[in-house]
Amino acid sequence: MRALTKALVSVTTAVGIAAGGLATAGTAMAATPTAPRSAVAASPAAVAAYNNLGLTKYQAYGVQCFLNTSVLVDLEVDGYLGKESWKAIQNFLNNHWDQNLVVDGIVGPATIRGLQYFLKNGGWGYTGALDGIAGSGTRAAFARFGQSSLEQFCE
Repeated sequence: MRALTKALVSVTTAVGIAAGGLATAGTAMAATPTAPRSAVAASPAAVAAYNNLGLTKYQAYGVQCFLNTSVLVDLEVDGYLGKESWKAIQNFLNNHWDQNLVVDGIVGPATIRGLQYFLKNGGWGYTGALDGIAGSGTRAAFARFGQSSLEQFCE
């Protein structure tokens, strides 16, 4: 508990320092030249904006094409399973596989468990436990589904 308290205080302090720095930034900061966009590294938030669970971009295309077969879904097929793709997956699992998932686009243990149920009972070769952990068996079965969907549903 003491370590958790120390960690929370450290994070709070860092956020406070950053917020204070932003609050005191004046016109002098606005005039500071910035690096060209191509030289700026992607922010951690941008990197974490999607979760393909080990799928290649093309297998993720397949999942998105499959999801778009529903008249209720209109995803941008870009090969990145972001929040909207995961909301569509959660809806699919709820509506067709009797799951009771919160449709929030977050890939947590409940969503992984629902995906595992689908991969096991839908014939995608998942033989592991419904444990909510996206291990190698879950990832391999999801890749088989994505590859098959790519071949069947993407033009």
